[in-house]
Amino acid sequence: MKILIVDDSSAMRMIVRRTLREAGYGHLEVLQASDGNQALDVIRQDPPNLIFSDWNMPNKSGLELLEALNEEGYKIPFGFVTTESSPEMRARASQAGAKFLITKPFTAEIFAKALEAFLKE
Repeated sequence: MKILIVDDSSAMRMIVRRTLREAGYGHLEVLQASDGNQALDVIRQDPPNLIFSDWNMPNKSGLELLEALNEEGYKIPFGFVTTESSPEMRARASQAGAKFLITKPFTAEIFAKALEAFLKE
């Protein structure tokens, strides 16, 4: 299984990757992108099975990325890993088709619980 981590912070991409390992998902192939535009390029070339995206990024936000994927007909499970946690933001994410929203800071247990339905072998 292949996942894509989209975040403008390389440190946060490394933290998400480490947290995945701690949650028992270290065997996954991980692709990375630094914003929504780069993520679209990666997805068009080599679509992942699951996408983790930050909400706030330059060039194309996580929400804009999800909307672009919907417009292009991609059905890849998509979730946010973000500081955004207001009810309004959660509603916007859900309405756009996000399958989960994990707020920062997070733990391996939170990842495992949110992702077990998507990351079964």
